[in-house]
Amino acid sequence: MTARIDATFARCRAEGRAALVTYVMAGDPDPETSLALLKALPEAGADIVEFGLPFTDPMADGPAIQAAGLRALAAGQDLRKTLALVSRFRESNRDTPVVLMGYYNPIYVYGVPRFLDDALAAGIDGLIVVDLPPEEDEELCLPALAKGLAFIRLATPTTDANRLPAVLKNTAGFVYYVSITGITGTATPDFGRVAEAVGRIRPHTELPVVVGFGVRTRADAAAIARGADGVVVGSALVAALADSLGGENRAGAGTVEAVTTLVRELAAGVRETKRGD
Repeated sequence: MTARIDATFARCRAEGRAALVTYVMAGDPDPETSLALLKALPEAGADIVEFGLPFTDPMADGPAIQAAGLRALAAGQDLRKTLALVSRFRESNRDTPVVLMGYYNPIYVYGVPRFLDDALAAGIDGLIVVDLPPEEDEELCLPALAKGLAFIRLATPTTDANRLPAVLKNTAGFVYYVSITGITGTATPDFGRVAEAVGRIRPHTELPVVVGFGVRTRADAAAIARGADGVVVGSALVAALADSLGGENRAGAGTVEAVTTLVRELAAGVRETKRGD
């Protein structure tokens, strides 16, 4: 079910390090630039790519990712076109896991059975749908698992010992620990508390535990990588892309490089930190 994801974490474990998981918004700032960036991320050091689904009402996202979604929507991006981008990516990359991250509404409108079939055909490995709690598993989680797609659940600082079993019950691929309370890209995590939280989750699951929200720099990535199985970076990459754009949010010659330069820095931070250091 999670062959590419499992193989990636196995490779990182063999190298004695955490995985670098990078998030970018599909279609931002335009489809062709988005595809070029998707292709460039693994070459720059990303082990797994989270591909954001543009949505008008992203409740968990901070200003940078909200703006990215609006740019993508303005450029005409939708779920069908996002799956098409992943299909084109798979023409040259069969190994890097791609996880779609977003909200249920676009999937619901698309139609769950059709979406799952098309996602598998496109080469998607997993889903993170932030507004579907375990109580709604029959909507998408269970059908996705039955089709062979990982359904990746979020655990947060407010997920206590009573709630954690429900969060982990149908989770596959990896567990995503949200390191802060609040929306993306708005605070720096307390790295000591993050390590403690990861330690509390580990006895309850054999899945890798990755940590995201608030990771911006090489030093941040290195700090998280000491205790987690993976480090997720999103808002910082999306902000780097935004800063590279010209008038009318047009991509320039340096747009992809602006993002991949930061990815290389983050990858260096993850790779220089051996697990347990």
